[in-house]
Amino acid sequence: MPPVALCETNITEVKPVARGKVRDIYDLGDNLLIVATDRISAFDWVNPVGIPDKGKILTQMSLFWFDMMRDVVKNHLVSAKLTDFPEPFRSYPDQFEGRSMLVRKCEMFPVEFVVRGYLAGSGWKEYGAKGTVCEIPLPNGLLESSVLPEPIYTPATKATDGHDINISPAEAAHIIGERWNTEASSAAIEVYKRGRDYAATRGIILCDTKFEFGLRGNSLILTDEVLTPDSSRFWPADQYKPGSGQPSYDKQFVRDWLETTSWDKNSPQPPLPDEIVERTRGKYVEAYRQLTGGKEF
Repeated sequence: MPPVALCETNITEVKPVARGKVRDIYDLGDNLLIVATDRISAFDWVNPVGIPDKGKILTQMSLFWFDMMRDVVKNHLVSAKLTDFPEPFRSYPDQFEGRSMLVRKCEMFPVEFVVRGYLAGSGWKEYGAKGTVCEIPLPNGLLESSVLPEPIYTPATKATDGHDINISPAEAAHIIGERWNTEASSAAIEVYKRGRDYAATRGIILCDTKFEFGLRGNSLILTDEVLTPDSSRFWPADQYKPGSGQPSYDKQFVRDWLETTSWDKNSPQPPLPDEIVERTRGKYVEAYRQLTGGKEF
């Protein structure tokens, strides 16, 4: 039997306090249970059809990176084992096992810590218009997908609806304070560099990524997901060629298919066809296996 997508957790005993584009969040007092569903979003809308195992892949990849980065910065993970979860969650392994993390609550920064090592996406658009990314000047003559001289911190505000808004590092410091902006951005760049260097050994380029940080007491904590295809651009190194967009391990099949439909981007999306679901799932599985060496999925 092919795997079935879990697009929403639903148990009678307790309801989530929030449902994001991908995650359902349960409040457990001093902790949270964060569940990565198989929902997939594109152009800021969630599709009615999920990608089977996507949430499990995101969770297992985050656990892999949390372990690798634990000497760089503290993280919020308590346990990802179903047996460590409180009831009633242990009684629903079909909904929570393999895709959930029990984490410590943190006071979250209202800024996303984006690190770019290559010129792509909104950074490429700004560079083409002004020669900068988030007001950071870059050398002349760079191409789309060019490697940058050094990774740069290009923060963004978190949007509850619509697109996140790129801001300058100075604006981020104004929002969260100079100390924490400096400490979190430094940690973000170190995590990016370690992830980039490791990914290179697996034949993958880590173009850019975004992190979320918070505080627990007076300690900086890395939270949410880390270096997944949902939060990062991963490119196959053997196909890399600056001067255009690159093939990537993410939901590009979904975006490309939506662009071929009559969808107006202002109303619910049409359901994804089986072929797009299968090809997108294959990209997530490929990224997981190539980066972690895991054989699941």
